[in-house]
Amino acid sequence: MENKKPLVPKKYLFTFILITSLFALWGFANDITNPMVAAFQTVMELSAAKASMIQFAFYGGYATMAIPAALFIRKYSYKSGILLGLGLYAIGAFLFIPAAAYQEFTFFCLSLYILTFGLAFLETTANPFILSLGDKESSTRRLNLAQAFNPIGSLSGMAVASFLVLPYLWSDKRDEAGKIIFDTLSEAEKANIRLHDLAIIRDPYVMLGLVVVCIFIVIALTKMPKVSSEEGQDKQTHTVRQTLSNLWNNSIYREGVFTQMCYVAAQIMVWTFIIQYADHLGINKATAQIYNIIAMSLNLTGRFVGTYIMKFVNTRQLLTLFGVGASVCTFGTICIEGMMGLYCLVLISLFMSIMFPSIYGIALENVDIQDTKLGAAFLVMAIVGGALMPPLQGMIIDQKVIMGFPAVNISFVLPLICFLIIIVYGYRSYKKGITR
Repeated sequence: MENKKPLVPKKYLFTFILITSLFALWGFANDITNPMVAAFQTVMELSAAKASMIQFAFYGGYATMAIPAALFIRKYSYKSGILLGLGLYAIGAFLFIPAAAYQEFTFFCLSLYILTFGLAFLETTANPFILSLGDKESSTRRLNLAQAFNPIGSLSGMAVASFLVLPYLWSDKRDEAGKIIFDTLSEAEKANIRLHDLAIIRDPYVMLGLVVVCIFIVIALTKMPKVSSEEGQDKQTHTVRQTLSNLWNNSIYREGVFTQMCYVAAQIMVWTFIIQYADHLGINKATAQIYNIIAMSLNLTGRFVGTYIMKFVNTRQLLTLFGVGASVCTFGTICIEGMMGLYCLVLISLFMSIMFPSIYGIALENVDIQDTKLGAAFLVMAIVGGALMPPLQGMIIDQKVIMGFPAVNISFVLPLICFLIIIVYGYRSYKKGITR
C-alpha cells in the first residue's frame, strides 16, 4: 500500500503559513495598482499608452531585481531575502507621500519601481522556499495552494480600489450622457481636483507600507528552518556559469520561462484593461472595478478547485485544458460587442487561476537543487511580460476603431496569442512524459 506523504510536513507547517501570507502581500500590491492605470489616465490627462507605463514601472522592477535577489539568497538565506524584500517594499510604498506632493507621474512610476524591487525579492525567495517545504512530488500542488492566497490579497487590493479610491475620485465625475466632465474644466479647477485625487491614491500605499513594516518585525523575530537547498549551501559546487548552462540545456525549464512571460503579460492585460473595456460600454470606473473583483473571485475559486483536481489529473493536462478555456473566452471578448463581451473577459480569470504556479512548478521540477534559486529568479524575471505588453495594448486601444471594430476589443488579440503559447507548453511538457 502506497504511503502518502503529507502536502506540508508538520515541522514546516508554521513556516508554510507565515511564508504563504507573503503571497497575499504582492497580490494586494498588484491589484490595487491595476485600476490606477485608468485613474492616472484621467487625472494626469494621459493617453492609455502612457498611463500603462505604471505597469511598465511595476513589472520592470521585477526584471531589474530578480537576478540580484537570487544571487543574494544564494549567498545568504531565504530569510535574509525576505527581510530585504519587505524593506524595499515599505520604502517604495512610503515614497507615494512625496510623489503625491509633487504631482509628478514619473515620481509615482519611480515609487512603484522601487516597491517592486521588494516584490522581486519576495517572489524569488518565497516560491522556491514553498516548493522545498516537503516532498518534491507534491511541490507543484503545494505552490498552487500557497498561490491560492495571492488572489485573496488581490481581492483586498481591488476592494480598497473599488470602495476607498475610485468612488472618491473627483476626476471621474460624469454628465448625464456618461461622459467624463474633467476635460471641460478650467486649469485651476483641474489643479484642485488633481491635488485631491492624488492624495486619495496615495493613502492606501502608505497604509500598506505600515502593514509591511509589521510583517517585517514578525519575520525578523521568527526562526526559519533550513531546507534541503540551504543545508547544502556551504558545500555548493555549481558555479553561476554551470548553473546557467544547466538551466539553458533544460528545455522544459527554458520554454517555461518564455511561457511564464507570456502568461504574466496576458494576466496583466486582462486585469488592467477590464476598466477600459467597460468604459467603452459607458460604465464608470468604480462600477467597472466591480467586474474586476468578480474576475478575481473566479480566479480564487479556480485556484482552490484546480489544486484539488491536481490530485487526480496531471498538472500539464490541466494547464493545457485551462489554456483552451482561456483562449475561447478571449476570442469571445474580441468578437462579441456589448455586455456579453465583458462577461467573456471576466470569465478568462477562472481559467488563468492555476497558470502561474503550474508553469512555475513544471519548469522547476527537473532542475537540480543547487540551481533552483537562480532558476526561480529567471521565472520571476519573466514577470517583465507584464511590463512589455500592456503599453502595446494601450497603443492599440488609443486607435479607438480598427477596421470598423472597437480597438479595445481588437486589443485582446495580444492575450489570445499568449494563451495559445500556454496551450502549446502544457501539451509539449505533457508529451515529454515528465512524471508529477
